[in-house]
Amino acid sequence: MSILRYSIFFVLIGISGQAFSQNSAELRRRKESLTREIESLNRSLRQTSSNKSLSLRQIKALNTQIRLREEKINTINSEVHLLDNQISDNSSTVRSLQSQLNRLKKEYAGMVLFAFRNQGSYSKLMFIFASSDFNQAYKRLKYLQQFSTYRKKQAQYIQGTQKDLKVKIGELDQNKRQKTDLLGDQQKERVTLGKEKSSQSKVLSGLSRQERQLKKELTQKQKESLRLNRAIQNAINQEIEAARRRAEAEARAAAEKARAENKDAPEAKPISKGSSILAATPEAAKLSSDFLGNRGRLPWPVTSGIITESFGIHKYGTNVTTENNGVDIKTAEGSSVRAVFAGEVAAVQNFAGSFAVLIRHGEYFTVYSNLRTVSVTRGEKVSLKQNIGTVITDPGDGTTEVHFEVRKGATAINPSTWLAN
Repeated sequence: MSILRYSIFFVLIGISGQAFSQNSAELRRRKESLTREIESLNRSLRQTSSNKSLSLRQIKALNTQIRLREEKINTINSEVHLLDNQISDNSSTVRSLQSQLNRLKKEYAGMVLFAFRNQGSYSKLMFIFASSDFNQAYKRLKYLQQFSTYRKKQAQYIQGTQKDLKVKIGELDQNKRQKTDLLGDQQKERVTLGKEKSSQSKVLSGLSRQERQLKKELTQKQKESLRLNRAIQNAINQEIEAARRRAEAEARAAAEKARAENKDAPEAKPISKGSSILAATPEAAKLSSDFLGNRGRLPWPVTSGIITESFGIHKYGTNVTTENNGVDIKTAEGSSVRAVFAGEVAAVQNFAGSFAVLIRHGEYFTVYSNLRTVSVTRGEKVSLKQNIGTVITDPGDGTTEVHFEVRKGATAINPSTWLAN
């Protein structure tokens, strides 16, 4: 194998190791994040466990705890799978390095033997003077010089290969220890998950005894949800109607200007009756496009939090069902709420002690509700991550949750697909 091929091989080893380190670090960060979220939920559940009356938020917290635990186990599985691949790669690299080392040693032994047989100055001179002409003599002299240089390089490659082999064997041993530790963590998490599911089963079995109280709580929640939804719909409809009127006014103004200048009136374009009218102006169209282009990369409305109820329909027990037009995010008491994208405040609603803010981003809207305070007003331009208020804490169970929605026009869409992971 040539020196160039050895060099390429070692470069590839370095690239492979770098990719593994990046993926492994990413999985570790996700696992640590999940651990912190689970611990936060555990503290919350311990605080509310003394309360004998079960609330929907407590049930949501239990379900979220189990979901996060399962996600943590899946993350550990991914780490184990990544380590298995790395162990396989490192084992293959060790075998390849051992093979190369044996080949290098064999080649070097042949060069040493050749040098031993021709070590005398007389032998070297005879080799040169035996040339048929000056040109051949020069080439033989250069050959002897290059042979000496190559032998030194070969010795250096043997030393380098031995060093790399030692490093890779060390990495392989470390990989195997990490895998053993991960499998131990995985087993502990499975045991804990089993206990949490057992606890959840006991809690849910007791739902029938508290179903009346839960239904009362659910009815109240549904009323609040309907009020919020109606307020959002009305505000969005007002935005659509205002945009339609502006478009009509601009069309009339253009026609009047053409008549005054004795020109043909510009061809009238049909004015949309749907939400697309919100992106009729170049500025609004760009804002809509930019918002859509950031799907999956929007920052969270709070700096840290856990989604305790996702988008869609949810069932608790046998007869308790809820529908969520957004996501509920549990966060720390007193947390600030921030705009997830630049836009304009379309509405600020007061719901008997809590607030909701609607921000328009061209044809798209974001909703932030369950706020204790608000620091923006209708018509105000807001920037990315600008503080718009603080989250309220429920005095009954001590939970702090912000409700967040994303809408295209008046249609609610799943916010989880828009927020950054």
